[in-house]
Amino acid sequence: MKKLLFFILPFLLAGSIFFAFLFIQSKNSGQGALQVTANPKSRVYLNGQLIGETPLCKCEGKDMIATGKYTLKIVPDNPKLSPFENDININKSVLTVADRTFAQTGASYGSIITLDPLSNKKSSELLIVSLPDNANIYLDENKIGKTPSLLKTVTNSNHTIRLSKSGYQDLTIHIKTVEGYKLTATLFLGINPFLKSQTPATSSPSAILKASSSASISAQKVLIQSSIGYVNVRDEGSLSGKKIGVVNSGETYDLISEKNGWFEIKLKNGSSGWIDASYAKKE
Repeated sequence: MKKLLFFILPFLLAGSIFFAFLFIQSKNSGQGALQVTANPKSRVYLNGQLIGETPLCKCEGKDMIATGKYTLKIVPDNPKLSPFENDININKSVLTVADRTFAQTGASYGSIITLDPLSNKKSSELLIVSLPDNANIYLDENKIGKTPSLLKTVTNSNHTIRLSKSGYQDLTIHIKTVEGYKLTATLFLGINPFLKSQTPATSSPSAILKASSSASISAQKVLIQSSIGYVNVRDEGSLSGKKIGVVNSGETYDLISEKNGWFEIKLKNGSSGWIDASYAKKE
């Protein structure tokens, strides 16, 4: 079971909790903070502009970031590992935290945690989202349902969130909900590398080869799953590929081919494009 710990400065404080509270002074109105951690060490980009290396915290004075929506990209120093890219929100006077542990195709995992103000300043909410979705949620080790799930009666205190889904590694994070805010925890589950498909003992190599060749990948479909509602489509299977469009969450597309953590899909206009495989599920 994998565990992620989120925190305010200083970095790498063992056993600490992610405290997303109003720690920024009013003189910094219109700005928010961003903290990014990654393993291995990585470069961090916002809207394509390099802003530093991990561990990174744009948390004080002029380093803080104007509020708004950004595209966050985390590029590991190891060129054999695929970069991570996702949209984030920087909100006024609060900290947004992103964490990513890179591994071979499909096994990477991580999270993004944000706060959004509520109209009712005396309440607090907790939204738990996962990619892929339909993961079992354990809040303080009590099973409360499946992702995505919005809790409107959560207490203002420290909590432990654990997600469990067949075929994926369990993921645990520690948070602290805040009065007057909705805390959104978006968790990216990594495929369990120790679960491998079993071949029946009675199957001969020739039978396996025949079955493999008869099951054409083009007959498969993929279901788009993204916490932000869409996934970018590129002209090649890498983040360096040119963006040629978007596909929406909940839509299904024919799978043409796959490589290095990317799916090539048939688009509605008859052309093809590539999407990050972590935002889609084979059907």
